[in-house]
Amino acid sequence: MTTPTKEGSAAVQARRVLVLNSGSSSVKYQLLDMDDRSRLAIGLVERIGEDTSRLLHTPLTGGGAGTRERTGRIADHEAALKAAAEELAADGLGLDSPELAAIGHRVVHGGLRFTEPTVITDEVLAEIERLVPVAPLHNPANIIGIRTARALRPDLPQVAVFDTAFHTTMPEYAARYAIDVETADAHRIRRYGFHGTSHAYVSRKAAELLGRTAEEVNVIVLHLGNGASASAVAGGRCVETSMGLTPLEGLVMGTRSGDIDPAVTFHLKRVAGMSVDEIDVLLNKRSGLVGLCGDNDMREIRRRIEEGDERAALAFDIYVHRLKKYIGAYSAVLGRVDAVVFTAGVGENSAPVREAAIAGLEGFGLAVDAGLNAVRSGEPRLISPDYARVAVAVVPTDEELEIAGQTFALVERLGRTEQPGQAEPLGQVDN
Repeated sequence: MTTPTKEGSAAVQARRVLVLNSGSSSVKYQLLDMDDRSRLAIGLVERIGEDTSRLLHTPLTGGGAGTRERTGRIADHEAALKAAAEELAADGLGLDSPELAAIGHRVVHGGLRFTEPTVITDEVLAEIERLVPVAPLHNPANIIGIRTARALRPDLPQVAVFDTAFHTTMPEYAARYAIDVETADAHRIRRYGFHGTSHAYVSRKAAELLGRTAEEVNVIVLHLGNGASASAVAGGRCVETSMGLTPLEGLVMGTRSGDIDPAVTFHLKRVAGMSVDEIDVLLNKRSGLVGLCGDNDMREIRRRIEEGDERAALAFDIYVHRLKKYIGAYSAVLGRVDAVVFTAGVGENSAPVREAAIAGLEGFGLAVDAGLNAVRSGEPRLISPDYARVAVAVVPTDEELEIAGQTFALVERLGRTEQPGQAEPLGQVDN
């Protein structure tokens, strides 16, 4: 795959992908070389629109010069991306480079229409906007990032990679809520799932760790960060996941409640006089671990437990109990489980969480080797003893690499680096 230089001289191989993750007041970015899947630079622009805006940029080529920092007001996402582009250019990695093949965008919600990476056209962008009501905190920021990047490089393919896409393979009986069908369809109420790029990457890497293909194994993936989700993956396809219409459903999280009786919301409105917005804030920002014990950092919770803090101990027990419930439920859904896999910040780094989540599940063929579990490593690894019928593994997630890989594979397959406005038909629109 080639792209011409500005002067129209000899073609240059375009093998780099810029990954953008645009939040409401931040932009995370990584530039990757898809020849060896290495990172060339990483960066973060935070507190966009504030006087205390900050850009952190780290070049990872030529030995690197350490992280550079800019402070001072960065007015909007356009200014943020321009500042990031300037930092990349200072390292010889500018956005105008003929080596840049595409820009890959993380988009949180793709509904039912977007089941795979998609070249962004005006039509695609309009559909992403149409999904804002089911992702009001995420899709608007993703859209801003897309528009800004398209304005900066209108000649370059821009690809949307959706958090929900991996979960669109769930059977209808797993995705449907048991509410009136007409109401559900009219308002697109169903279970979509999130963290899809992580679940896709980790389930595939887990299969490699077992020396098998993704199509040969059934795995339960536990993505445990501040946000947390579980998935049951059968032969490389998601058949069940814990998050639903929104990222609130499922496991106990840092600040989110996870599963809760929906009538709690009615009770709080009627008895406590709380507004819908107040209940939203309660369940999304003042619940989970922080609601239970005041901390959402698992390291701090474990420190408090060691000092005899009963609230921290109860929060930990509730967190682990929910994990056990999902491991058991997904074992039943899959029928045969080849591996239970821990990933993301807590899953990769908290040996006590892994040990407690598996303890007592020997009847499911699960066990953890204390020595292996205590090892800290950035590599995929097994932490179960040889005799365990089901493997227990730790697989570091890499959502940016997954987004870059999906973006590059699509652009390479389409062979349209010089025709970014074209895209394949999008198929049926969900209502």
